[in-house]
Amino acid sequence: MILAIQENLVEGSSLTEKLDLALAAGFDALELRDATRAGQIVKGRAPTVCPELGGWLGDFDATARRRAIEELREQLDAIVELGGHGVITPAAWGMYTRRLPPFVQPARTPQQDREVLLEGLAELGAYAEGAGGVLLFEPLNRYEDHMVNTVAQAADLIAEAGSPGVRVLADTYHMNIEEDGLCAALRSVADVLGAVHLSDSNRHQPGTGHVDFEAVIATLREIGFDGVVSVECRLRGEPGAAVRACGEYLRALL
Repeated sequence: MILAIQENLVEGSSLTEKLDLALAAGFDALELRDATRAGQIVKGRAPTVCPELGGWLGDFDATARRRAIEELREQLDAIVELGGHGVITPAAWGMYTRRLPPFVQPARTPQQDREVLLEGLAELGAYAEGAGGVLLFEPLNRYEDHMVNTVAQAADLIAEAGSPGVRVLADTYHMNIEEDGLCAALRSVADVLGAVHLSDSNRHQPGTGHVDFEAVIATLREIGFDGVVSVECRLRGEPGAAVRACGEYLRALL
């Protein structure tokens, strides 16, 4: 497995400095926020990118959806050029939730949501295959997205979209809210698991909450997963010390 950390969590005024600090803390690589602006300094040390987009794959607005798809295509090209492979996106974030007030009806039915997502996943999956990369589709918890909340839901959409260019990104924070059991859920999507985000139950760095990361890592080994596990979280404590402690904790498990 490749152990990465999102670049925004590491101190430093440049990607060069951030990468050096991440390596010193025990990580293998950085997960980028924008592969199109990264530069060759991280080539071979940036397997994935988790970009901010001008829309969402499942956006209610068709123009915003198209913009998100085009930006994801650009990120796919850029991360492959850097020697990486994966671009991460959820269906949406913060666009609508059925779990918090005001409890108004969304702009689409669940079937219409599904049709929109299938169309985008099929297009991006085909593009990813041609580019030599993969789209990593991330379920979010019920308070952040109303469309895709579990890894099983993501895997079901991927199967119907029919492209090996799309795989599941499993995030332990969201899984801790939505899944009956993290390890059982990971086993259930072993054949389409593309990457894992590591964050503890409190959304802080691994080792500060109650997620059993020893069991999670053991399960990933059991199912033969050899991809990227990357830290995406908020940091508790002094940032530099928190990153070093997190790297040491996870490196010991790996």
